[in-house]
Amino acid sequence: MTREDAETVGVRAGPGSSARLAVHAASGKRLGDANPRREGPVDLRLVPPALAAWATAALTLDASPGWVGGIVAACLVTGCALLIAGRRGAGRGAGARSGRPTAGRPVWPRVTVAASLLCVAAAAASAGLHGADLRRGPVPELAREYTTVTAEVEITSDPRLARPRVGGDRMAPDSVLINAEVRRVERVARTAVATRTPVLVLVDTGSRRGEGGERVKPESRRMPGRHVSGGVPAEAGGRAVSDGGRDSEVRPGASWLGLLPSTRVRVTGRLVPPSAGGDRIAAVLRVRNRAVPSVVREPSGAQRLAGRLRAGLRAATDGLPSDARALLPGLVVGDTSRITPELDEAFRETDLAHTLAVSGSNLTIILALLLGPPGLAQHVERRGLAPRLGVPLRATALLGGALTLGFVVVCRPDPSVLRAAACGAIVLLALATGRRRSLIPALATAVLLLVLYDPWLARSYGFLLSVLATGALLTLAPRWSAALRRRRVPPRLAEALAAAGAAQALCAPVVAVLSARVSLVAVPCNLLVEFAVAPATVLGFAALATAPVAMPVAAALAWCASWPAGWIAEVARTGAALPGGGVDWPGNWGGAFLLALVTGGVVLLGRRLSRHPWLCAVCGVLLLLVVVRPPPLTRVLTGWPPPGWRLAMCDVGQGDATVLAAGGGAGVVVDAGPDPVLVDRCLSELGITRVPLVVLTHFHADHVAGLPGVLRGREAGAIQTTGFEEPVDQVEFVRKEAEARDVPVVRAAAGERRRVGALDWEVLWPPPRPAPQPDGPNDASVTLLVRVAGLRMLLLGDLEPPAQQALLRSPAAPLVRGVDVLKVAHHGSAYQDPDLIRAMAPRVALISCGADNSYGHPAPSTVAALRAGGAVVLRTDRDGALAVTAGTGGELRVTRD
Repeated sequence: MTREDAETVGVRAGPGSSARLAVHAASGKRLGDANPRREGPVDLRLVPPALAAWATAALTLDASPGWVGGIVAACLVTGCALLIAGRRGAGRGAGARSGRPTAGRPVWPRVTVAASLLCVAAAAASAGLHGADLRRGPVPELAREYTTVTAEVEITSDPRLARPRVGGDRMAPDSVLINAEVRRVERVARTAVATRTPVLVLVDTGSRRGEGGERVKPESRRMPGRHVSGGVPAEAGGRAVSDGGRDSEVRPGASWLGLLPSTRVRVTGRLVPPSAGGDRIAAVLRVRNRAVPSVVREPSGAQRLAGRLRAGLRAATDGLPSDARALLPGLVVGDTSRITPELDEAFRETDLAHTLAVSGSNLTIILALLLGPPGLAQHVERRGLAPRLGVPLRATALLGGALTLGFVVVCRPDPSVLRAAACGAIVLLALATGRRRSLIPALATAVLLLVLYDPWLARSYGFLLSVLATGALLTLAPRWSAALRRRRVPPRLAEALAAAGAAQALCAPVVAVLSARVSLVAVPCNLLVEFAVAPATVLGFAALATAPVAMPVAAALAWCASWPAGWIAEVARTGAALPGGGVDWPGNWGGAFLLALVTGGVVLLGRRLSRHPWLCAVCGVLLLLVVVRPPPLTRVLTGWPPPGWRLAMCDVGQGDATVLAAGGGAGVVVDAGPDPVLVDRCLSELGITRVPLVVLTHFHADHVAGLPGVLRGREAGAIQTTGFEEPVDQVEFVRKEAEARDVPVVRAAAGERRRVGALDWEVLWPPPRPAPQPDGPNDASVTLLVRVAGLRMLLLGDLEPPAQQALLRSPAAPLVRGVDVLKVAHHGSAYQDPDLIRAMAPRVALISCGADNSYGHPAPSTVAALRAGGAVVLRTDRDGALAVTAGTGGELRVTRD
């Protein structure tokens, strides 16, 4: 090894301190700058083979064996022929010692093509074998027949609670999702058959609403509250989320959630086909909620150790604030079981979701402690723990390998973890060696090996985003960082800006396909959390390692880690709460291509603007105004919200959320809709910072599930609800949200009257007890008559004909006649009482419903009846959010967002 090579890999040039100082002095610049001979053209020879293997694996997973065999044979023959021809050409060139030029093309393109063909053959063979695993054995056939079986399955992933989704007026019951392999399957009165087929085990832990005697409306028969397509629930997105409660609480499916990977259990369930083709599973094994798994074989020793470590980390974080308690296990080992849906949505809105998943950055941070931080890894003398402790280079490599192995075991050897370990280790190794020319070949090698090992990664959006982000950090980020430094940006800030901007530029089109939204705050949010991720991860791993032997020490470390973790959560919540934090975008590949063009244009424009600091400052201020959207400025530019608005109906999809202006940034919110993000965004646009009262007309999910969005960052006085407390699970949800924010919950009853400023309202329904038992939650809806600025506005909740008729016979009947504005009951359903419609005779009728909803809301008959009575009918699915203002002389105006 030459002295230059020794300096490249960080070996001291001599035994004396003077030699070490000389080496360190020479490392004042980056390696590429210090010795230009180490840089050169980017080596792209491995890129075509890696991309060819990637595309082949994605396309041939579903191919028939004949097609796969043909592709493999053709590529092998052609590739070998090209290699032989290239070798002969190289031999002739080497034998031409007379100086005569060698005829023909250069050898390396031919070798690259041959290597690509051989990689295609290998990828096709691997994908064909993995695809055959889904088609062979008895499981696929039994699934097509929807057969009830007794199966012996081996758990291959951590059990996770599916994220609850709102389906119409119902909240989907919790389900436990487990990836597993069926090892033995037995039909009733049949012999057990050995097999090895991947399946998804779905354990229903809650009863369906509408069963067990509860009335099911006709709409619910068309679209049940729990929507299942082909046996896979719509909420099964692979995320592990829960209500964020303490571990001491009994959670649904506790016997299933405690299973560790590699455990083998025996269970009875029904096999059904997966929801769509192209999945990694051959079938879904649906297990009834009362089934208890019978353990046939205990988990392996490694998994038991990993389980103890993960449980120790959870125990060490038990006493932390809720955000830190939820985030730390996710940051360290990808355990997101404590992340609430609200916090999870905030991370998605700000493009910070990658911090909650196990990624290469986790491993990079830990290895950086050993080898030195990435910012110093390209210097000749590294600053990690290993050089300071005198650990030799080879021993450091072995120690790094052991850490990587431990990382994979503790975080589970799932494909995502293996991908993270491979990419993180390879990229850090390339950075540590300072050989930038090896960065792209290292990434291409990682892609090739991972795709050949697990062809299903070729269809994984997570894998695509990981590769794009890593490629951005290796190619665009160094150039952008250098450009920023040339413009006098501090080096650290330049590196952070370049890394965040490059990753966002390449990943944003793919993220838009997944979320149909483009975040405008992703780069600043990622910059703000970047300095907190490393200490939280390091302290979290330290707590993980010390918990089994010294829990007080682990708890102290976890407490220290809670500060940066809390900061990360606060950044996510703040960014998600900004009204202009994101823009809707077409969620298809056409939209992705369009966004790529827009991003390229912005980058080119940014290069020109960077030469003019004042123009950059102006653009920054404009972007800040777009994101923050100060209500006075927004009103001037867009006319929304209109000045003097009295009632606003938010566009929250298939649900209800109405706001009554109470002056001074205050608003009474009637119902919260099905989505916390949508209602929070609506309130922010309206400038509502204080909510004196939240009225939840009844406990159906499309009216209460958005409650966390109403309460997010706002002072709330009280929550008022109906006295009919069903469905029980949604009643409990409201109570938990209120208790978490110390907001009192009170009941509404007919005759009650309240006033906030100029806003006055009276409760007309439900009647006080004793009263006839309502026929379901809809007929117990809180009905309000609102008076403000000479307007009379009637909000009917979801009242159906029986309650509507009873309202007309009640003492409040005179109050409902001749109203100005009507919030139409039940999203404009066909179930309306014509006598009530004639009695109300509204001037304006507002209907809150979702676009293309499966219920057919609003019903044409209802719209026709309202118009026949002289009402102007407006609906959120077509007109967007609506705001009502009152002019002088009884003038009424409705503004669309």
